[in-house]
Amino acid sequence: MRKTVQSVLLVLGGLLLVLAVAAACYVYNNLNYDKGTAKKLARAGFVQKQAVLPDGTVLNYGEGPDNGPPLLLIHGQMTSWEDYVKVLPELAKHFHIFAVDCHGHGASSKDPAKYTAPAMGNDFVWFMEKVIGEPSLVSGHSSGGLLAAWLAANFPANVRGIVLEDPPFFATEPDRREKTFAWLDGFEPIHRFLHQTEETNYTRFYLENTYLRNFFGPAWNGIKNYADNYLDKNPGKRLRIFFLPPSLNRAFDLTSGPYDLRFGDTFYDGSWFENYDQAETLARISCPSVLIHTSWSYTEDGVLLAAMSGEDAQRAHELIAGNELIDVKSGHDFHYEKPKEFIRIMLDFLAAHPTE
Repeated sequence: MRKTVQSVLLVLGGLLLVLAVAAACYVYNNLNYDKGTAKKLARAGFVQKQAVLPDGTVLNYGEGPDNGPPLLLIHGQMTSWEDYVKVLPELAKHFHIFAVDCHGHGASSKDPAKYTAPAMGNDFVWFMEKVIGEPSLVSGHSSGGLLAAWLAANFPANVRGIVLEDPPFFATEPDRREKTFAWLDGFEPIHRFLHQTEETNYTRFYLENTYLRNFFGPAWNGIKNYADNYLDKNPGKRLRIFFLPPSLNRAFDLTSGPYDLRFGDTFYDGSWFENYDQAETLARISCPSVLIHTSWSYTEDGVLLAAMSGEDAQRAHELIAGNELIDVKSGHDFHYEKPKEFIRIMLDFLAAHPTE
């Protein structure tokens, strides 16, 4: 009997140890998921540089080794070129990558006069002509995909092909945008924050006004209280909550990064889309193209929890001549969540459309 009890205790002790190790690993990953980004990029041969346009605008970018045709990567809103860290080392073996910080993001200039598709697009054309020096493949994520489509439609001689990673076509139009997660959790809170004076910390304002709280119910109060205490004790640091996964901590990161909130406000009032008719733009694209569409759904009250619905993606696909539509099971940030699948799509695109 005594031996049996000892055996049971040993098993229980082993299980507790395994659980403790698993819990420790979970917490460590939640707090350090982006640790070592700079070292990973340096090992892959990436160097951060800056290009200065004639009008003084600075475009910050990461350039990889010259191992193939040029590939211009345009990140989504509220991030920076390093957001591609999970795919850059492998893609750099096949492309000469130029990953640019968009205006208002990262270390690029933050001038609201440049926060329109035409202004950004023209600066990116200058970048392709003066820095890259030849026509490029272009891949853009989210709002970066909107810009990639604009470049292909308006400057076809500069764009050899495009991979559009879940851009918000049509869902960003005035009759649709108010019923999207991006509006309710991003553009609308940003607009209200910029037009009030009581709170100066956007992370705190976001915690109070985020649409995410609808998915947590009463538990959100505990999360917010922990977050407020963390911010009180760690002034100037990004919010990291040890018991929440990286997907949620990354959302908090976006509220405090080197991002100009005035950029987001242009998606609230629609001014970013100056002279940008989405359907007409897509219909004018003639280069090889791939449209990646991630998972999507609606809430019971009709809020789109995605960049595009299935109907939006199908409409965009049909407007682009010869386009390939790829549906993937992933969240919006596909290249970050499913890096191997994103890399495969990029390499298949290169194989199907060689540049030499």
